[in-house]
Amino acid sequence: MKLSFYPGCTAHSTAWEFITSTKAVMGALGVELQEIEDWNCCGGASARVVDNMLSLGLPARNLLIAKKTGKNLLAPCAGCFNNVRRALTAFNEGGEEAKALAEELGEGFGGEIDVWSFIDFFESPGVLEQVRARVKKPLSGLKIVAYYGCQMVRPPLTAGCREWENPTALEKACEAVGATALDWSYKVDCCGADMGISHGKHCAEIVTKICEEAKKAGADAIVVSCGLCSANLDMRQKTTRLPVIYITELLGAAFQCEGVEKWWKKHIISPAGLF
Repeated sequence: MKLSFYPGCTAHSTAWEFITSTKAVMGALGVELQEIEDWNCCGGASARVVDNMLSLGLPARNLLIAKKTGKNLLAPCAGCFNNVRRALTAFNEGGEEAKALAEELGEGFGGEIDVWSFIDFFESPGVLEQVRARVKKPLSGLKIVAYYGCQMVRPPLTAGCREWENPTALEKACEAVGATALDWSYKVDCCGADMGISHGKHCAEIVTKICEEAKKAGADAIVVSCGLCSANLDMRQKTTRLPVIYITELLGAAFQCEGVEKWWKKHIISPAGLF
């Protein structure tokens, strides 16, 4: 499988371990990632506050660069994924926003490629079989809950998610490497997102409730696919000490990828003891 790849800004800062483990796991699975050239920030949540067309134009530019590769675009970060999907939706709807984007960027989009999160990747035919085949150290005995947060699954039409209230792709990937994925009711709740910057106390209350419910479910760790969710959950839980790990870190541990110990050092609550 060949995919174009958008790492996003946090790949070079707070989510270094996410992108590094993503590249390691994809390499182990034989997936060729082609990082798109000259990519730019997707605008995060802040661009929308400044100007709606700016918030669409930034990710639309990345989408058009990816189009030139002819390969579906993987955006591991949930926030980046959602923003690029918003641009994709605007193009596909063909309204005034699509016309404005095409005029500003010098070209339109004709649906040549799709934009994937890890939900889409793990739901692709044959991928879970490949995951099972690469396991060198089964993670039997490890109990996790998968946390999707907001932007991988909502709004459903934008995210292209069929099971936005109860997605299961991350759980299936965890189970493919031998871990036990537990059911719980908080998998698509918001972590507080950027409110952690402006209203840290309120964000901490939200995060603490989520982590307490994960603990009640019997989890040893929370598995995520979002740099902001990871940061909020890792540093703002007040009554628990649950490790928060990226799905690719979990798979990387099972695949025995090189560099795992470096990933663990990026965490506030170290997951090293789980493995």
